[in-house]
Amino acid sequence: ELEGHDGFEEISPEVGVLDEDAFAQKLASEPDEALSMLADLVAATDPSLSELARTLAGRIFIEVSSRVGPTRRGVGRVVSKRTSDSSGEFDIDASTDALVSHRATGVLEIDEIRHRVWTKNTHAISLVIDRSGSMGGAPLATAALAAASVAHRKPTDYSILVFGGDVGVAKSQTDEVPVDQLVTSVLSLRGFGTTNLADALRESASQLARSTAQRRITILLSDCRSTSAQAAEESARCLDELVIIAHSDDSDEARAFSQRVGARFATVSGPSDIPEAMLGVLS
Repeated sequence: ELEGHDGFEEISPEVGVLDEDAFAQKLASEPDEALSMLADLVAATDPSLSELARTLAGRIFIEVSSRVGPTRRGVGRVVSKRTSDSSGEFDIDASTDALVSHRATGVLEIDEIRHRVWTKNTHAISLVIDRSGSMGGAPLATAALAAASVAHRKPTDYSILVFGGDVGVAKSQTDEVPVDQLVTSVLSLRGFGTTNLADALRESASQLARSTAQRRITILLSDCRSTSAQAAEESARCLDELVIIAHSDDSDEARAFSQRVGARFATVSGPSDIPEAMLGVLS
């Protein structure tokens, strides 16, 4: 499997060796091939090579995920709020009823006075990774880079779920997990089982229910070939926001599913497209 990667012998010229300079050159010239190879190196039967690859992957996937676009922590906006203090600018239009009542009765209801204040839009994310198919090479690298991209843009309020026949929680919405540890955990996944999309989306809703964020977004990495299509659609329609990302070479069913449930949809042609796709769907 590893020998099938172009340039493998330059990156690992002998047993237990990983040449980081050679890998950096490969990453610069062929990012998708380099990231796919690194994902497979993590599962190498040579324990020394596997450990070196895990350490490198924890750093590389974080670096690649941060190359596109700024870190987004919520865009601010001005809103009118009831407030008994003088914070913000007095909102005379929204306070008209209270002022009219004061003129008529001589009593000013302080709680009805409104000010225009700055508030920040926050968002919570639940990334749902389908591992029911092949999970080596490019698909595995894509999943790991998606996890790193979510973590890079929302440091605390996010969850990472993986599913096949059952649903696993790599990171819950309220837990704190080091990003490099999360990346290597995703890179350890292996594909098997049926596609229990319905339960995965239900668990995503459950995770996001723990958040107080204004926007709660589920990002699904899947071809959407669900074992039970009707149940999956019902679960999808219960989500606040659903974004589906599929590989461009195998996206027809995912696109059709997104249209049936009203989800946003994007495709990627390889792992290196993920940061840009994430930036787009979270805008």
